[in-house]
Amino acid sequence: MKTQKSLLVVGLFALFTIALTSCGDGGKAAREKATMDSTRMADSVAMVEKKIADSIAALPKTIAETAINTPALSTLVAALSAGELVDVFKGTDAFTVFAPTNDAFAAVQSTVDMLLKAENKSKLQNVLKYHVVAGTVKAADLKDGQEVITLQGEKLKVSLKDGKVMIGGAEVVSADVAVSNGVVHVINKVLVPKKM
Repeated sequence: MKTQKSLLVVGLFALFTIALTSCGDGGKAAREKATMDSTRMADSVAMVEKKIADSIAALPKTIAETAINTPALSTLVAALSAGELVDVFKGTDAFTVFAPTNDAFAAVQSTVDMLLKAENKSKLQNVLKYHVVAGTVKAADLKDGQEVITLQGEKLKVSLKDGKVMIGGAEVVSADVAVSNGVVHVINKVLVPKKM
């Protein structure tokens, strides 16, 4: 009986020793593996987050963001700000904007100065809305003699001359600027509606 107890104690001790040896350093290897797996997972998540951020950054900006980031359109941005229309062009509604350059605004500076006064905000808004059509209209969609209805309510006539697209007498100098909420066509003249 004593021999059986001794054998049992030796057997348990041997199992304990085997178990301890197989764990090696008391589970340190398992903890290190878990730490490495966790680090790899965190790196993978960070890499996916960076790819998503890069993809978002590569997407076209809104009409407002594009205008703000285009130095040649800074006067248009100032006019949109004065007319409290910047937020309209930051949204998701699709618009086609015929955007006059700074030089186009400079050619009618006295009119611009008058429109930028606070008491003329509704007139300024009408002029700005006269440069905008609802929806996305690319240059290839425009036909000679076509008329498009502006947000201001009046029509602009399209003409195609010598391979150039003209809108209301202004030349499109840069067509189809991609934006997330429509399209921008840069023009060389400020369009003035009949009704301001």
